[in-house]
Formats: sequence, structure tokens, C-alpha cells
Amino acid sequence: MIMRLISFNVNGIRACMEKGLFNYIKESDADFFCIQETKMQEGQADISIPGYNIYMNSAIKKGYSGTLIYAKEKPLSVFYGLKDGKYNDEGRVITLEYDNFYLVNAYVPNSQDGLKRLDYRMVFEDDLKEYLLSLNKPVIYCGDLNVAHEEIDIKNPKANLRNAGFTIEERNKLTELLNSGFIDTFRYLYPEKILYSWWSYRFNARANNAGWRIDYFIVSDCLKNKIIDAKINTTIMGSDHAPVELEIDVK
Repeated sequence: MIMRLISFNVNGIRACMEKGLFNYIKESDADFFCIQETKMQEGQADISIPGYNIYMNSAIKKGYSGTLIYAKEKPLSVFYGLKDGKYNDEGRVITLEYDNFYLVNAYVPNSQDGLKRLDYRMVFEDDLKEYLLSLNKPVIYCGDLNVAHEEIDIKNPKANLRNAGFTIEERNKLTELLNSGFIDTFRYLYPEKILYSWWSYRFNARANNAGWRIDYFIVSDCLKNKIIDAKINTTIMGSDHAPVELEIDVK
């Protein structure tokens, strides 16, 4: 079964709705549309879209974090958070189980200015890796991972060495995850292609393409020969991120 999946940090779903988000979702006709940074709780807006089931994990704090998945097919099970529901206070993770795979949508914590949350982030990364490795089927893991993995994934690597999202600690955690049995689908298909998925709102960064690639589709090694294409849809506006896309044959 060939599937199309899209992942998009919308930086506030209600604001992005006003900029054409729902038209994009409908036109994309993806099997799964995964969203990060919803910044809303259930009931604050009508987010229903015909043909899709909705699975939402909101932060306790209003206007903060949150994840959501639009899925055409109902899953066998739905799980929110990591082991024991950890990180549900910030609505960080949703897992859908299907016959042949798990889909995990995550919004990884930002280490923030001054790296105030770097230690928290490191624990999250370890917990997430343990969780992904515990799943007993192939995994499709996507979302805003808040890290540019290699120098090719960021416009100005040397200037950002100790900035949140490009510290060696954060980059090493992604390396550890990939080395434990996962594939970065975009970099696997396009080892030398330079495309970014996030741009600061400052300094006209998007127009100047001074960006970072921090949004990913990562899959279990056993699925690497099933990957058909991976894209970053840089022409889609409405957020400081661009949506990323995966086409994969999961039988």
C-alpha cells in the first residue's frame, strides 16, 4: 500500500487556518497529515475535515505546544505521550498503530535561549529512543525534531554551534537514534541536497533562504527500500516552517 504522509509545524493551528491550512490539507489528499505546535485545546475551534479521523494531544498550558494527526484510516490503537503517558502535560507525542507499522508524531522540546531546557531535552531524547525501540512493528516517526543534524542542514553552521537546535549534544542524540536502527528519509534519498524547513521571522530569513532543516520523516531501517520519495514543500506558506512529506510503500 503506497501512502503519502505530511508533517507540518503550523505554529498555531487557528492562525494557520486563516492562512489556508485546511485548503492545503484537502488538496494534498494525504493519508496522514501530522501537525505540531497546535497551540490549542479541544473545543477552541472546529478543526474537522471530511474524510479524516482526528487524534489530538494538547498541552495543559493554553496556547502552547500540542500535536495532532489527521488520519484517513482508523488505527488499531492510539497512544498519547511516551511510556506511562510521559510528556502528556505538553502534548508532545501521538502514536497510531496499524497492521504493519506504527506512526509516531512528535514535537520535540526546544532547548530555548541560553539552553535553559537542554537537560530536559536530553532526557526526552533518551525516553523517546527507548520508546521507539520498544515498538514491535516498523516505525514511521515524524515531526518537528528541533535539531539541524549536520552542517548541510543549516545555513550558518559555525555561527550557531552553541545555539538551541544545533548544539553537539542535540545533534549527537539524533545520531544515536539513527544508529539504533532508523533512517532519515530525506537525507537517505538526497545526501547532498540543500533544503530547509524552518526560517526565523527575523532578518528576512525566509526570503534569503537562511534556514534550518529541523522537520523530519524517520523510518525503521527495514523500511528503507520501501521509501519512494521525501520532500520539503518550501512553497507552502502560513507558518515559519515548511511541510515535509513522505511517500512510502508499506505492505
